[in-house]
Amino acid sequence: MEEAVAGALADPDCLMVNRNQGSGTRILIDQLLGPARPDGYWNQPRSHNAVAAAVVQERADWGVTIAPVARAAGLGFIPLTEEHYDFALVSARRERPAMQAFLTALQSPEIHAALEQAGFARAG
Repeated sequence: MEEAVAGALADPDCLMVNRNQGSGTRILIDQLLGPARPDGYWNQPRSHNAVAAAVVQERADWGVTIAPVARAAGLGFIPLTEEHYDFALVSARRERPAMQAFLTALQSPEIHAALEQAGFARAG
């Protein structure tokens, strides 16, 4: 992974597409790049899909996105790190129908299978 980033930074013709400030992905990118600001650094789309689209449309040579988005776009993928996501909710609103439907869906074997098919894994 570090070798791939170093190779991209060493090639002056290799154009990156970044992520927007404040996103978790941008924090990861800035940690990887250190003080380097390669061409394309200031191109800051707001989603993983937009990063993949920039690469697919040849407006950039590389960017950081999640595996399911890269795979769906037909792009190569080098894992950088593993991310964990949690769902937060207001306890007083837990009994609302929409929240109950969401929580029920999270327990569904079909949803688990669909998420795994998309490239997501359930934390143990």
